[in-house]
Amino acid sequence: MTDMRLPRLAALCPLALTLIVANPAGAQSLVLKPLADARLRYERVEQDGIAKDADAVTIRVRTGVSATRGHLSALVEAQGNLAIVNHYDDTVSGPSRRAAVGDPENIALYRAQLQYKADAVTATAGRQKITLDDERFVGAANWRQNGRTYDAARFEWAVLPQLKADLIYSWSVRGTSGINGTGAKPPAIDGVNVFVNLAAKTPIGTLTGFAYLIDQDEQAVQGFRLSSQTYGARLAGNRALAPSVKLNWALSYARQSDYHRNPNDYRASYYLADAGLEVSAARLGAGYEVLGADRGTALTSFQTPLASIFKFQGWADKFTTTPANGVRDLYGSAGWTWKRVGPLTGILIQGVYHRFDSDRLSMDYGDEVDLLASAKWRRYTVSARYADYHADSFATNTRKFWLELDYVL
Repeated sequence: MTDMRLPRLAALCPLALTLIVANPAGAQSLVLKPLADARLRYERVEQDGIAKDADAVTIRVRTGVSATRGHLSALVEAQGNLAIVNHYDDTVSGPSRRAAVGDPENIALYRAQLQYKADAVTATAGRQKITLDDERFVGAANWRQNGRTYDAARFEWAVLPQLKADLIYSWSVRGTSGINGTGAKPPAIDGVNVFVNLAAKTPIGTLTGFAYLIDQDEQAVQGFRLSSQTYGARLAGNRALAPSVKLNWALSYARQSDYHRNPNDYRASYYLADAGLEVSAARLGAGYEVLGADRGTALTSFQTPLASIFKFQGWADKFTTTPANGVRDLYGSAGWTWKRVGPLTGILIQGVYHRFDSDRLSMDYGDEVDLLASAKWRRYTVSARYADYHADSFATNTRKFWLELDYVL
C-alpha cells in the first residue's frame, strides 16, 4: 500500500510547481532554489563476538528543487546512497559474518511537499522531514545515510507571540532501511501517528507540553509492540551569566503506555536533567537520562522508535531499543571551539563519557567514551569520530571510527 503512494507523492510537487508558475499573483515573483547536499563517509566497526570487522565507504547524495511564490511553495528532493566499499552487514541483505553498519544502498524519493506559510500559520502536506524539540521522541535520523521522512500533514500556528501550537498527522514513516528493506526492517511503516506540541516562552525557558501517539502498524516489526502513547513536558533555556559565560539547561519528564494494537499492557517513565556551561571557547556539560522499565520483560520499557537515536546514549548505538530493564545514562562532556584558524572555521574538539546502568535490578551495563573533531571550509565540513563501548553486563565490547566529508549547496 505504501509503495502505491510513491507515484502520487512524486506527482504532487511537479503539479504544484505548474500551479505556482501559472499563478498570476500580481507583483509576486517566482523564486526557484536548487537543493543539493552530499556526504562521503568511512565507517569501521570492531565488535566482540562477530567474526569479521566492518569497513564501509558510502556516499549519500540528495538533490532537488524548491519553488516559492508568495505564501505558497513546493519542494521535491530525491536521495541515493551508494556503497563504494561494502564490507559490512547493511542490515537488510540477509545474513552476514561482518559487523553491522545501517546504511544500505538506496535510491528513493526523499521529500515531496506543498507548504503554505503566512505570518502566524504554516501548513505542510506530503513527504517531509520532521524534527521536534531535541529529536528524543520524533526526529529525522539524519546521521544515517538514508534519513527518515514522514508522509504527513502538519499545521503550525503561532497562537500568540509567546505561544505556538504544532499539530502533525502522519500515515506512514519511511525509515533508514531504504527501498530494499524487508522483514523487521521494512521500507516504511504505516499507521495513524499523531504528534502534538504546545510551546510557551517563559522567563526561565521554553516550556513544551507534548503528546506523541505512535502507531507501528506492522506485524513484522516486533509484532505491533512498538506502538505507544507518550505524554510529557520539557523545559529548555539558557542565560548569560557574564559577557563570555552562558548557562544552558533542559529538564524533561514523560509517561508512556501501550497504544493501538500493542499486546503489552505497560507503564514506563522518562526523565532528563541536562546542563551545559559555556566559558569563552570552552564547553562543559553533564546530564542524567532515564528510560524506565515496567515489568522487566521485552518491550515493556520506555521505547523511542522515532528518535534520532544517534544523538543519545552514546555513538556506539548499543541502546537503539531500550533493554527490558530500562537504561540510566549518566554522562559528562567537555569541548573547545575556535571560530577561525587560517581558512578553517567552526573548529570543534569534544569528548563525552557515558555510564550506563539498568533502571531495574541495579545492573551495570557498561560505559562508553566518544570523541569528535570537526572543522568547516566554505561549504564543506570534515569530521572524525570515535566511540568505544566497554561492556559489563549488557551487549559486547564495540569500537567504531568514522571519517566524514559533508557538502551543502
